[in-house]
Amino acid sequence: MLDQGAPPQTRPRPQGVGGLGSRMTRRKPVDRLIAEGGQGEGGTLRRTLGMWQLTMISIGATLGTGIFVVLGESVPKAGPAVTISFVIAGLTALFSALSYAELAGSIPVAGSSYSYAYATMGELVAWVCGWCLVLEYGVSVAAVAVGWGEYLNELLDGTIGVTIPDALSAAPGEADGSFINLPGLIVVLLAMVFLLGGAKESARANTIMVIVKIAALILFCAVGFTGFKSGNYSDFMPLGVAGVSAAGASLFFSYIGFDAASTAGEEAKNPQRDLPRAIMLSLIIVTALYVLVAAVAVGAWNWKDFEGSEASLTAIMNDVTGQTVWGTLLAAGAVISIASVVLTVLYGQTRVLFAMSRDGLVPKAFARISGKTGTPRVNTVLVSLFCGALASVVPLGKLVDATSIGTLFAFGLVNIAVIVLRRTRPDMPRTFRVPLGWLFPVLGFGFCAYNMYNLDAVTWAVFGVWMAVGLVFYFLYGMRRSRLETESAAGEVSTAK
Repeated sequence: MLDQGAPPQTRPRPQGVGGLGSRMTRRKPVDRLIAEGGQGEGGTLRRTLGMWQLTMISIGATLGTGIFVVLGESVPKAGPAVTISFVIAGLTALFSALSYAELAGSIPVAGSSYSYAYATMGELVAWVCGWCLVLEYGVSVAAVAVGWGEYLNELLDGTIGVTIPDALSAAPGEADGSFINLPGLIVVLLAMVFLLGGAKESARANTIMVIVKIAALILFCAVGFTGFKSGNYSDFMPLGVAGVSAAGASLFFSYIGFDAASTAGEEAKNPQRDLPRAIMLSLIIVTALYVLVAAVAVGAWNWKDFEGSEASLTAIMNDVTGQTVWGTLLAAGAVISIASVVLTVLYGQTRVLFAMSRDGLVPKAFARISGKTGTPRVNTVLVSLFCGALASVVPLGKLVDATSIGTLFAFGLVNIAVIVLRRTRPDMPRTFRVPLGWLFPVLGFGFCAYNMYNLDAVTWAVFGVWMAVGLVFYFLYGMRRSRLETESAAGEVSTAK
């Protein structure tokens, strides 16, 4: 029993140490984050991934989305200048990728930017960052799954002459009589099956799919260039700088893959060395392919023809060659390619929730590890069912912008985290350092803020509602169940006895 006569400073506070402000700003020590690496409920994650697998995870989560799916959404906004939009989005990603590389080499943990924020800016900012990642990953899985169905129909039409009817292949409101996007649901469930088999097995499957997608895009460039018309570039920027900026903000959705690689920190064999290399190498490869494919696509097709086309590359191949066989081959590559994006982004989502669960901010079920496969099985199933349901009923365009704003917000925080950690832990070992001091992190934050500014009011409204829901959850559940909270309370009780 507690001593009722004890001095006030030794009596336990039921809700933890300090007031509201100190509880929201408490930080998790970097050394503790690293020491807990891999530990979950009832088991540990297995370190099975080398640099090659990490690079393939990063490329797998990135390459394909912006070209195979979102090109039809972005070209009508920017016209032929969409190539500049890709460069703008790529520069934004580059500055943030440099910051990710430094932090991934210093704090190689599953939580990615959520964990970086927890170590540098405190629990509330970490929660907000983690909540953004839930939006980024969960919604992007659904968005890519929606586009997968478009290419599946192209493949079916070119091989057996049959397509899935609109009622079963489009979200409600996307087409007359549409009811559910069944292909979108199916591809998410297939990715779930791979992930449940283990990280090493999933990485092997992803590597094969990445090789296929690169080959498919090179094939497109070779064939598409034969139909190149310089006149398609005559009106290069028909919608002005505003159109280029708006397209760039949406296309940032296409560059989230290196974040997925950083979530593999607790399953990498040598994360301090391999994660920074994998992040930078993947970004270079992806940006080069994006710009090249976009340039060829706009050169082969008038920019106005992209409106409403979610499988535009296949249509371009068919137009250029006058035959469907080439488009069918590309559609087959796209079906495999987009499936790899779903697989790797879904992987990233489960690992972020794993880290948040281990810290007590979300229910413990998300950190429960299977002793047989070394994977968070309950987490994987729950996330897959949620993303599959989202993919089956929400139109693509709404999903893309929602993902972009969540990604930009999280990336902005990562750039700040680099600056904070350099001030608070200047002597901490770093296997990679962002060059030119604070300049690149500041530019990275500025680019993220600029791209967020260019997103429309509806996207901001959705983001605001999402953040409000997240804050309610944090104050009613996360703050009270946080491990730092319960350990502080337990420490006070122990001191008071």
